[in-house]
Amino acid sequence: MSQPSWHPESLAARLPFLRRRTELQAATRAFFLARGYTEVETPYAVPAPGEEVHLSAFATERIAPDGRREKLWLNTSPEFAMKKLVVAGAGPIFQFARVWRNGEGSPTHAPEFTMLEWYRPGASMDALIAETSELLAAVLPPVAECRGVRTDLAHPERLTMAEAFDRWVGADLLATAGDARALAAAARTDFRPAETWEDLFFRLILERIDPHLGHERATFLTHWPAAQAALARRDPADPRVAERFELYACGIELANAFVELTDAAEQRARFEEDRARRAALYGDVGWPLDESFLAALDYGMPPTAGIALGFDRLAMLAGGARSITDVLWLP
Repeated sequence: MSQPSWHPESLAARLPFLRRRTELQAATRAFFLARGYTEVETPYAVPAPGEEVHLSAFATERIAPDGRREKLWLNTSPEFAMKKLVVAGAGPIFQFARVWRNGEGSPTHAPEFTMLEWYRPGASMDALIAETSELLAAVLPPVAECRGVRTDLAHPERLTMAEAFDRWVGADLLATAGDARALAAAARTDFRPAETWEDLFFRLILERIDPHLGHERATFLTHWPAAQAALARRDPADPRVAERFELYACGIELANAFVELTDAAEQRARFEEDRARRAALYGDVGWPLDESFLAALDYGMPPTAGIALGFDRLAMLAGGARSITDVLWLP
């Protein structure tokens, strides 16, 4: 029978990973402060936790001194709040934020975890990729080994989503966008009548693309279909895709990044579309649109690039941990 997480033997087994985590956090903070970033803190209990279709949030409640009650949610990301600060003129900014995602749990997922999130006004996607590579070089060894995978972090590769589908699925992703039957035929896979194009897109990523990402070298997977990047702006050179990338290392997804959408009207339309999809799949989420966030975008957000990086997963790479519970003080 395993020991409880508070037991001295249990902590002793995790302590080498936890000490490495503490060193990693100090080095990461020093990296950003040296580059002129300001560390910020934003609320965790919020009126609207996010709009990602497939994320489930934890509910809570605020009781005012006069007895009034307000339903709140533990945030799934500090993104909306940090972008408001960018609008207000605080950027460039970073945060080690606690975030909550209900229903999650695996060797690389915890329902409560730490997100390292940063925003840099004026940065392009290329600049953000370069800065992320420099962060890895500053806080991790050139080669990381985690969960049995050894990865060169010093020479990352860049790959567009269309290139990944061409290489490992054998399909022209953009030519079949929105047509699930055409994508299934091009991928030479069974068409499942209840499966949408988005469902098939993610199934093919999971089955045929993910197993190749971030193994020999860290991988930046860029230029996602515009429909799969609700908070990113479309690429001016090809509006079929958005300026979004994900970072993989040791076979683990580490980060998700956007050149941020700053058009309030387009953002509202995308949110409403996502809310309709979520309602059809899971029912009413129970929170309203974040009108404060949309008002901030309407006031005027400068061109900005931002990224969310799973800090616990980064700590796994730093210490060679096999499970996210190894790098949590009290899992």
